[in-house]
Amino acid sequence: MAEAILMAVTKIGSVLTEEATKAVIAKLSEKVTNLKELPVKIEQIRKQLTMMGNVISKIGTVYLTDEVVKSWIGEVRNVAYHVEDVMDKYSYHVLQIKEEGFLKKYFIKGTHYAKVFSEIADEVVEVEKEIQEVVRMKDQWLQPCQLVANPLTEMERQRSQDSFPEFVKDEDLVGIKDNRILLTGWLYSEEPEGTVITVSGMGGLGKSTLVTNVYEREKINFPAHAWIVVSQIYTVEDLLRKLLWKIGYTEQPLSAGIDKMDVHDLKKEIQPRLQNKKYLIVLDDVWEPEVYFQIHDVFHNLQGSRIIITTRKDHVAGISSSTRHLELQPLSNRDAFDLFCRRAFYNKKGHMCPKELDAIATSIVDRCHGLPLAIVTIGSMLSSRQQLDFWKQTYNQLQSELSNNIHVRAILNLSYHDLSADLRNCFLYCCLFPEDYFMSRDILVRLWVAEGFVLSKDKNTPEMVAEGNLMELIHRNMLEVVDYDELGRVNSCKMHDIVRELAISVAKEERFAAATDYGTMIQMDRNVRRLSSYGWKDDTALKIKLPRLRTALALGVISSSPETLSSILSGSSYLTVLELQDSAVTEVPALIGSLFNLRYIGLRRTNVKSLPDSIENLSNLQTLDIKQTKIEKLPRGLGKITKLRHLLADNYTDEKRTEFRYFVGVQAPKELSNMEELQTLETVESSNDLAEQLKRLMQLRSLWIDNISAADCANLFATLSNMPLLSSLLLAAKDENEALCFKDLKPRSADLHKLVIRGQWAKGTLNCPIFLGHGTHLKYLALSWCNLGEDPLEMLAPHLPNLTYLKLNNMHSARTLVLSAGSFPNLKTLYLRHMHDVSQLHFIDGALPCIEAMYIVSLPKLDKVPQGIESLQSLKKLWLLGLPKGFKTQWVSSGMHQKILHVPEIRV
Repeated sequence: MAEAILMAVTKIGSVLTEEATKAVIAKLSEKVTNLKELPVKIEQIRKQLTMMGNVISKIGTVYLTDEVVKSWIGEVRNVAYHVEDVMDKYSYHVLQIKEEGFLKKYFIKGTHYAKVFSEIADEVVEVEKEIQEVVRMKDQWLQPCQLVANPLTEMERQRSQDSFPEFVKDEDLVGIKDNRILLTGWLYSEEPEGTVITVSGMGGLGKSTLVTNVYEREKINFPAHAWIVVSQIYTVEDLLRKLLWKIGYTEQPLSAGIDKMDVHDLKKEIQPRLQNKKYLIVLDDVWEPEVYFQIHDVFHNLQGSRIIITTRKDHVAGISSSTRHLELQPLSNRDAFDLFCRRAFYNKKGHMCPKELDAIATSIVDRCHGLPLAIVTIGSMLSSRQQLDFWKQTYNQLQSELSNNIHVRAILNLSYHDLSADLRNCFLYCCLFPEDYFMSRDILVRLWVAEGFVLSKDKNTPEMVAEGNLMELIHRNMLEVVDYDELGRVNSCKMHDIVRELAISVAKEERFAAATDYGTMIQMDRNVRRLSSYGWKDDTALKIKLPRLRTALALGVISSSPETLSSILSGSSYLTVLELQDSAVTEVPALIGSLFNLRYIGLRRTNVKSLPDSIENLSNLQTLDIKQTKIEKLPRGLGKITKLRHLLADNYTDEKRTEFRYFVGVQAPKELSNMEELQTLETVESSNDLAEQLKRLMQLRSLWIDNISAADCANLFATLSNMPLLSSLLLAAKDENEALCFKDLKPRSADLHKLVIRGQWAKGTLNCPIFLGHGTHLKYLALSWCNLGEDPLEMLAPHLPNLTYLKLNNMHSARTLVLSAGSFPNLKTLYLRHMHDVSQLHFIDGALPCIEAMYIVSLPKLDKVPQGIESLQSLKKLWLLGLPKGFKTQWVSSGMHQKILHVPEIRV
């Protein structure tokens, strides 16, 4: 590296004065020895970082109780993080020095690179000393045996402390009656697919409690029965050996035979003992489906016999048919309070809560969010201390009480321990979001990619891999789905509060992150790696310098003072993620351009009006989210950021928004065509040269274009047609009178599932390729302001058999809309809004067989109840709002409210 710099200096010597050249070379020569050794040392510490990572992953803090060992691992993590910082800085500047123009720019100013690489060399020396120190600490304070965790021993200990290890009496069971009846019914059902039954849910929901109760009640009716605890550490031999013992192995002498049998011998012994017998086998706490498939051949003559599997994982639950899968949910508020009282007031008649404790007891139960494990733990803890002050104190520290409780932590840690290293990072990252926060799938995925938690695998992009990780955490019941989008994908999810507290505790122990408030933030470790904070004040950041900070999340809380953000940025030169969504920030300081490591900027729904030109220096930036801000124009040099993958922007200035243009696109960067890695581009204004610029952006998946004129259509739509990966497309005309022609929109991408069109259609649009040729691929279609004059439902139905979401908004059409039998066979959501001419809706029997939600809003002429609506048996949600005054009267007189009792949610 030193030689490379000196050669570069010699090469550009002609642009410097002789004295300046000598001065630069002299400065470099001062540390030339260190600089020569720098690449070698960087490679050495890279290897040491890998070794540290192996140590950390092998000896996690989850199963360790020795505080000395925990402290030492914490020091190892700090050194590893320091190594990561040095490597990032080194890699960045090595890349920059290869660009001669960049090199000239800085050498003209002086000895920039001499200083930079001298600083890196100094840091390498410092890192080497830190590594020597942790090695010395290990040799001085730790014995080898302390560094070896015994997962088998620990898991067995934890398993013995399961939430309900004993049989719970019927009178102490709460909220499981319906599930018990259902499960019992399945045991005696004659349906052939009912042999295997699965019960799933997150740790602590009471799966084993429910199944234990049913098993103890019904096992007498099964001549052969056995309860086998599987857990994470198992061998096929051990499982078969336990099964053989429990179904009646009585050969003598006992130890002479069974302990020496292999899998084949054990199966051979089991099979005749189950032959011609009705049996009930419970496999409790199964983590992988292979458990069942490795031993299922011993189960034969299954008529009348049952196997029950309890699991935390959805893919294990998939062993049974969907009709024999029971997914447990948290307790209702009423059942949760009842369970709490039975534990807290177990020695009182009727388990009644005293009036003076009723309010605080309700608050405590609410914070447990229906998790039986948490409710029982806290109820038992409070049963011996029933003073109001003590209960208030417990409530104030409830989450830490639960996350630090050995009993609770043992159960939830099993799920954490089962995660791979990348899944652990993704899981812990979720605790940075506030309590009960709905985490967007798209934002989580982009954050995980920016953090480097996921990499591309074969043909899958990092985003695809990250989305797979999200689904894995959901399938493991470690994240809860809040809602699904119109295409059936997870739209947002959240963390159960108790799980979040556990994650916060682990994240703190493992030096991964800190989620804290203002009061504790000013006292935190200055080497904190990731920080999520709330309660920021105008002068908060000015008092805090966090030189190792990689991630700053402050959702909706950061001060509007420019000095606050400037202080954060100036003190955190390695910052990778800056997420300030919904915050009061109004200005982004120019110094943000010096953060070479920045990969993610989130300013959604802030009052920022512009971005500094220095942002063009962020060569590593992957995501820029400035949706719903006041930014009207992007920086001129944004197109220089060639690594940008997601550009999300729209102008939310009130003056520019109209009913037609409820969002306004921003002007595309001049060098947009250089950004070849772009996957998301939302939302840009159309222009004369946009089609040409888009030709090189063949990685685009989601593209939203606003302000399209009729003259743009031919070139623009031809370019869009050639994008091979396009999946989401929004096209908005410049105003409601601009008629767009779609004859040149012939999508090559079979993945184009979502299409949104706002504006008039040129005549004959329904005969264009986007509907005739591509219609079978569309799953989401939203049409606004495109006045068809005919029945759009009748016109669209033949071309869109796979549509799951259809929205028609603000258009003129025929007075009568008819949905014939078999139309839209996969449609789940129908949204009709501001359909100005519609006076009648007619659903013929057999239409919309899968419809779940229907929104009929602001149809000013619809004064009659939609005919045949009672035939929509799958309907779950019906909104009939903003209709003529006489509609409600007609609704009641028709008796329709009695005819659609199968619809659980109705708003009229």
